[in-house]
Amino acid sequence: MKKTFALLVTSGLLMAAGCHVQTNKNGDNVKIDTPLGGLHVRSGDTDAADVGLPVYPGASTVPDKDGDKSADVHMGFGKWQLQVKVVNYQTPDSQDKVLDFYQKAMGRYGAVIRCQGTEPVGTPTVTQEGLSCSDDHNAAHVDLHQGLMLKAGSRHHQHLLGIEKNDGPGTRFALIELQLPESLDKNPSKSQ
Repeated sequence: MKKTFALLVTSGLLMAAGCHVQTNKNGDNVKIDTPLGGLHVRSGDTDAADVGLPVYPGASTVPDKDGDKSADVHMGFGKWQLQVKVVNYQTPDSQDKVLDFYQKAMGRYGAVIRCQGTEPVGTPTVTQEGLSCSDDHNAAHVDLHQGLMLKAGSRHHQHLLGIEKNDGPGTRFALIELQLPESLDKNPSKSQ
């Protein structure tokens, strides 16, 4: 109910400012276009291929704590562009098997670093493009900040695997692709 009310208020304000707002009947796909830029949100129909990674064999999509299995958010204002794609999975296999599989799969994007929270685990500790574990310009820190994570790419274009803390058997994980404003590559992180 809160989500619907907020969407209606935001839509009303934006339409008054010369904007176009479009939603589907469930409200899980939203498109807001303004003369200056826009915001497009899709949930539920993004998969591992959209994130640029393979599906772990036998894994199935699972909802996150908000009930979404996946999301694709794109926000752009002129040259400033931000896109986040996330897909949540679960497998009966161990965390180590999932990490090994994605360590290899993410290698197509260059060096892969392993992080526990913001600290590197093993080597390398930074990708060739300068991405480090301490770069927390990512959507994964919301639920996975203290968990294990694999990262590949640059500060501007990242591919991530986040392992969720799970009390039950098997492994829950998220595949994430981040495309952040290019200005991030020009400004090294404070901790590098």
